[in-house]
Amino acid sequence: MRATDPSGNRSSLLHQVRYALRHPERVPAHARRAARDALLRLRHRDHIAYYRAVMASDAARSVEAAVGHNPSHEQWERIGRLQFDYLVGHGLRPHHRMLDIGCGNLRAGRLFIGHLDTGHYYGIDISPDILLAAQDTLVADKLQDKLPHLTLAGDLTFAFLPEGHFDVVHAHSVFSHSPPDVIEECFAHVGRILAPGGFFDFTFDRTEGEEHQVLREDFYYRTRTLTALAARHGLDARFMDDWERLPHRQSKMRLTVAAGRARTVGT
Repeated sequence: MRATDPSGNRSSLLHQVRYALRHPERVPAHARRAARDALLRLRHRDHIAYYRAVMASDAARSVEAAVGHNPSHEQWERIGRLQFDYLVGHGLRPHHRMLDIGCGNLRAGRLFIGHLDTGHYYGIDISPDILLAAQDTLVADKLQDKLPHLTLAGDLTFAFLPEGHFDVVHAHSVFSHSPPDVIEECFAHVGRILAPGGFFDFTFDRTEGEEHQVLREDFYYRTRTLTALAARHGLDARFMDDWERLPHRQSKMRLTVAAGRARTVGT
């Protein structure tokens, strides 16, 4: 079940004061994040460069904690298994070709790689530190023979990927850290790389109140905003209601190329 209220505005002073009073032990960590945010905003105007620096900072302390802020290895494994079980239960088959956006250190990717046919997993991430850690995960799980692709990306245009290639595109905890222009860039180009009948599943931090962000790291969107944005780029959106019953704080949507619409190339 979702643990957060989707109507609240986490950027408001009132919310922050109430949260600090309920969780005083978390105030120092938030203060450190706020100080880092201020410094990195000055150094990096571009959001991808900014968040790459965030990931480098987090990974220097703990690679597993950097991927979804997991407090323990058990939590890292649990969230990876949750993603895997849900996607397999909702259509992922071994013969599918999968693109995992923000693959991280293969928290779920290691399970996808084991499930998919050899060479059918393609993971991209903006963080070189995390991709190096992903290689360590491959070795630890003895997945080298599955020949997964792991690639550093600087944007979400997918220009280096072939048209109509992927049956499944997946992005977990990516749009929760992305401003609107990054999400729109993805929506504008993802239809081109989807195979006929393919789908794109992603999670996001949902609010049904005022859309907002906390620092430059966490973004909260209305479902209808993302649905309308997808439609603008020829994509149908479906809110995945059953995901809401699982122990994860984010929401999930599935996009498919709209019937009668050709795959689009963003401009």
